[in-house]
Amino acid sequence: MPLCADHYRPFGNTGLRVPPIVFGTSALGNLYRAIPDVAKLEIVSAWFDHVAPPVFIDTAGKYGAGLAMEVLGRALAESEIPPGSVLISSKLGWKRAPLNTPEPTFEPGVWANIEHDAVQWICYDGILECYEESRQLLGDAYRPQLVSVHDPDEYLAAAASPDDRRKRLDDVVAAYRALGELKQRGDVRAVGVGAKDWRVIQEIDAVVPLDWVMLANCLTVLRHPPELLAFVAGLAARGVAIINSALFHAGFLVGGKYFDYRVVRPEDDSAIFAWRKCFVALCEAHGISPLHACVQFGLSVPGVAAVALNTSQADRIAENVAAVATPVPPQFWVTLKEEGLLAKDYPYVG
Repeated sequence: MPLCADHYRPFGNTGLRVPPIVFGTSALGNLYRAIPDVAKLEIVSAWFDHVAPPVFIDTAGKYGAGLAMEVLGRALAESEIPPGSVLISSKLGWKRAPLNTPEPTFEPGVWANIEHDAVQWICYDGILECYEESRQLLGDAYRPQLVSVHDPDEYLAAAASPDDRRKRLDDVVAAYRALGELKQRGDVRAVGVGAKDWRVIQEIDAVVPLDWVMLANCLTVLRHPPELLAFVAGLAARGVAIINSALFHAGFLVGGKYFDYRVVRPEDDSAIFAWRKCFVALCEAHGISPLHACVQFGLSVPGVAAVALNTSQADRIAENVAAVATPVPPQFWVTLKEEGLLAKDYPYVG
């Protein structure tokens, strides 16, 4: 049975109610490996098999230099999905460019078999150009309703000096002025921000009005610092919706070799390997999967409207949806606290 509206959550003060799962689209842009078009169509089709509309989708111009958006728009059209049955979030700030090198320059070694390069373009005019490009790539029927600036933390971190950082922050603020105008015109429903460094989200939230934020790699069963929990509580109190993403630290918590997008080894990162070993053992003892535990923790914080999950395999979507819909036994969280794997004062579970 598809995940139905009974499970949907308010999306802050936007008036939207959304499924508690957001489907990521980086795999449609050939993240790490090229996927056949038929497999991509199966992925998109499976979303609608397991979630009642509107299906919540997150995409970005950076994903495969626009390939993910092209594939998404084409798959929705070929499947004859009504525009009202999708809610699309588009992260803006990267624009297509000609590919003049053997592989893309914007993230070498990350995207497979793509035909374009991409350049970062964060400023007032740049964000508007990225928005128009996203509409073209998706097709007229499937315009993004949620928009944000993509990776402003990385843009600011690339500053060569304090003066350069101040200029870059001005660029980010100008980009949000453009997004605010899109919202005011009624072109989009809500404006947000997504970043891996939650302190940059906090910095941006202090200077521009936000409807939602997407946290990545920071509010997880492994990491949930009290200062972040306090910030999230403040967002929720103001009606700013929260999407929680990268719950597995780039796959590490569910057995992958990447941790926060870098390859890790036991001899160099013994603490996180020890934590994972104990975590997996406790999951097995309680008859749940590490994925299920990570997802349910990610949804436990008040104000979190949804978790973002990405897969390149259509047959994994049912498992992801089930992990969102099915609570974990409370005793599991108690045991995690007793074993020192979860902060004893974490207030929302156990």
